[in-house]
Amino acid sequence: MPVSNVEIMVEEPSMEEALLSLLPRLLGGIRFHIHRFRSKTDLLNNLPNRLRAYSSWLPDGWRIVVVVDRDDDDCQQLKSRLEQIATGAGLRTRTASGPACQVVNRLAIEELEAWHFGDWDAVRAAYPRVPDSIPMKASYRNPDAIAGGTWEAFERVLKKAGYFRTGLRKIEAAKAIASHWNPNSNRSHSFGVFRDAIREMAT
Repeated sequence: MPVSNVEIMVEEPSMEEALLSLLPRLLGGIRFHIHRFRSKTDLLNNLPNRLRAYSSWLPDGWRIVVVVDRDDDDCQQLKSRLEQIATGAGLRTRTASGPACQVVNRLAIEELEAWHFGDWDAVRAAYPRVPDSIPMKASYRNPDAIAGGTWEAFERVLKKAGYFRTGLRKIEAAKAIASHWNPNSNRSHSFGVFRDAIREMAT
């Protein structure tokens, strides 16, 4: 049965803003609803009950997508925890069941700002004074492996260019940058994995 609705769980408002811009381009006319939690801890603590509630009535054409930042967690352990929560609720995951799944678990590695670093043209479209040379620098070449905190590095780059002098306003930046994202050219591997899972639902 074709996918008719996608329920997305996110841990904070900047990811919500980014996905509000991105998802209509990936899903076409498929309905979606974003559920924003107060934090990663809040999402992970409430996810078991939320998924159990879904499992009792989820229609065949509905999918659930859970997106969390890896932060400093071990990638495999965090993904395994998400998978166990879903299977414990009686739902089929993309990892275990392929396209005939009910739940897709995806990580932003290490956090949303890696997806910004992955599409520097989009950052420059929103904030034209940032240097176009940033992606060529060794420390930023792999958006998913930026040392010392991705959002902190992103904030430093923008501050140096004269933006957000009092601190990065993550929601504002996400809204401004994501509207310029090119889903086909983002260099972040974790973005690509997320994008491909969403596009699979739309085919």
